[in-house]
Amino acid sequence: MNYQEIIDSQRDFFNTNATKDVSFRINELKRLKSILKKNEAALYKAIDEDFRKSEFETYVTELSIIYHEIDLALVKVKSWSKKKKASTGLTNLPGKSYIIPEPYGTVLVIGAWNYPYQLSLCPAIAAIAAGCTVILKPSEVPSRTSEIMAQLINQNFDAKFFKVIEGGVQETTDLLAIEFDKIFFTGSIPVGKIIYQAAAKHLTPVTLELGGKSPAIITKDVNIPMTAKRLIWAKFLNAGQTCIAPDYVLVESSIHDQLLSAMKEQIEKSDYNVDNHNYTQIINEKNFDRLQDMIDPNKVFIGGNGNRDQRVIPPTVLKDVEFTDKVMQDEIFGPILPVLTFETIDEAIEKVKKLSKPLSCYVFTKSKSTKNKVLNEISFGGGAINDAMMHFTEQSLPFGGVGNSGIGNYHGKYGFETFSHYKSVLQKPFWIEPNFKYSPYSTKKLNFLKRFIGL
Repeated sequence: MNYQEIIDSQRDFFNTNATKDVSFRINELKRLKSILKKNEAALYKAIDEDFRKSEFETYVTELSIIYHEIDLALVKVKSWSKKKKASTGLTNLPGKSYIIPEPYGTVLVIGAWNYPYQLSLCPAIAAIAAGCTVILKPSEVPSRTSEIMAQLINQNFDAKFFKVIEGGVQETTDLLAIEFDKIFFTGSIPVGKIIYQAAAKHLTPVTLELGGKSPAIITKDVNIPMTAKRLIWAKFLNAGQTCIAPDYVLVESSIHDQLLSAMKEQIEKSDYNVDNHNYTQIINEKNFDRLQDMIDPNKVFIGGNGNRDQRVIPPTVLKDVEFTDKVMQDEIFGPILPVLTFETIDEAIEKVKKLSKPLSCYVFTKSKSTKNKVLNEISFGGGAINDAMMHFTEQSLPFGGVGNSGIGNYHGKYGFETFSHYKSVLQKPFWIEPNFKYSPYSTKKLNFLKRFIGL
């Protein structure tokens, strides 16, 4: 396949200005939603074959989010795309200033494997809403979901506008060698660095949605059963294979034992099991082995050894964990939850800040001062107070990381902005032109300018 020809055809199509017509974008978004709706059964079957994800979880964590993104764009894209007035200073009166959102052009979206539909299609939806043409490269790891997306999109969209290209490392490398107008990547930090380096060769702007070790900080004044319930759900959804899942717990030492007991009770009550349709497999043997190697059997409170043949690791909680332990060296991205303790909130904050800036941070507390202290002193992409992961569901909030956890953001209007350049324009009439900016220059003119500008 000649990728350069495909991208050239997309760039030629973009240059016809067809995608700048808002009605064109609306029609294509409606087309995408209709295709997905008609083929939900095939989408459910594909993801089940990849890692036994249930219809319920697939709808809640993937398709419903995609539909909401499309629906919001259909309602808002006209207003998002309008020229915006801006104030004009005295220097340029009687001129007027405005800002024009314009699409970047031909963009590359590289999806992730853990939520293969959502993390591939939501950025693509934002790009379409902004008026871009799109090359979508889904993750090859869940091969059936990659295949079904390629089939549905490539059979129903013109390749010069929206095209799925499947493949692995080599195909991605070949795509990155070509110049795009924007690259959007969701995945790991090491691969994100490769994407960034490749984009730099063409000065291509990038959005990187990465990860990191997201903490959950829990103080002694919380409702322990509710805290455990929300934590356990957030951690073990999708078997922990979620970039914003709580990666580790920092709990005030005085309630450590109570929290552990409450988490154990919640895990047992939830009865996590692939056959119960409330749990998923680990995506492949490589990740299974990586995760199993993180589990110190001497620190297992509940869970532990998994079944490699079935690619299942039960919900696992580790106690008496230290920051020097293996499980604390990298993002876990699986169903293992280390629990550490602290004595003061200052100590907890200091420990978190020694690590890279996390994608998410969760604070469970009834104390306003504690909440504000954490929010003011810890840098992170996004998060929640007294809950975990649910900030992702709010379309009014930008989703993205900071530092090692990512560059840029998306969701709703912020996704439209991610794939748009905001062009600044000053417009002036011909009928008047003050003479002070033109030569000959003089001390009198300089003094006048200083008084006029206020320096």
